[in-house]
Amino acid sequence: MKRKVLIVDDQNGIRVLLMEVFSNEGYDTYQASNGKLALEIVRNVTPDLVLLDMKIPGMDGLDILKHIKSMNPAIKVIMMTAYGELDMIKEATDLGAIMHFTKPFDIDELRMAVNNQLRNQPNSGFAVGS
Repeated sequence: MKRKVLIVDDQNGIRVLLMEVFSNEGYDTYQASNGKLALEIVRNVTPDLVLLDMKIPGMDGLDILKHIKSMNPAIKVIMMTAYGELDMIKEATDLGAIMHFTKPFDIDELRMAVNNQLRNQPNSGFAVGS
């Protein structure tokens, strides 16, 4: 069974790029431009991993992360931020995010991190800090 990756970002270009990268890696990919759609996808699809932007209009990434973890704590979440705000990153880690990437990120490093989480470890919710 293919692993599922959900990309949540309000920037269409980032969603399209990441969907192409992770589709090419063999994952089923899904995208959401806002929190409401992201949570609907989590409810209906149950992704193995979510790439979640910290700043989303309407509902910020921390709120989305809280909802994801309350729905299914085993879903792995990697936060993405253009701001690098240490207090938000720490809070995201405390809420269950396994790591974060600061934009602009190295696409190969992000690809490798996702592959390490989904291919080399059982889907047990094991947390790794960045």
